[in-house]
Amino acid sequence: MTDLATAPIHDNRRLDAIDRKILTVLQEDASLSVAEIGDRVGLSSTPCWKRIQRLEADGVILRRVALVDQNKIGLGISVFVSVESNDHSDAWLRKFADAVSAMPEVMEFYRMAGDVDYMLRVVVADMAAYDVFYKKLIAAVPLKNVTSRFAMEKIKSVTALPVPAA
Repeated sequence: MTDLATAPIHDNRRLDAIDRKILTVLQEDASLSVAEIGDRVGLSSTPCWKRIQRLEADGVILRRVALVDQNKIGLGISVFVSVESNDHSDAWLRKFADAVSAMPEVMEFYRMAGDVDYMLRVVVADMAAYDVFYKKLIAAVPLKNVTSRFAMEKIKSVTALPVPAA
């Protein structure tokens, strides 16, 4: 019989209730000590640490980071950029993905289904900085259409995923 604390996670069903609690706690505050996390989920430090290590090894926990307020570091504009392309070849996509991935202003980058091919979430200091970004984007590869939508107000922004029940 395989121990859940050491079994590899291949899908959502391999996470037990304690794993899910650990994920919820870490998403709220990854700076907590293993002992504090263990207290919150009902484990002592060693089994809690082993579970966290397994969740990291299995790729469930990707990394632990600090969240920074974009406005307080001078990145006051969020832009959602939709991109359409006439070229859908693998070579074009690799070149486009490499170029966009290298742009530090791009926070998220998705290939979409529907009327646009790609969606980017971009953060910049101001309109002049966005113009520099836009020129860099359209120079990277041939594009059919680029549409920019500027966020007026952030109403909700979370990083914690809703960890589903088993």
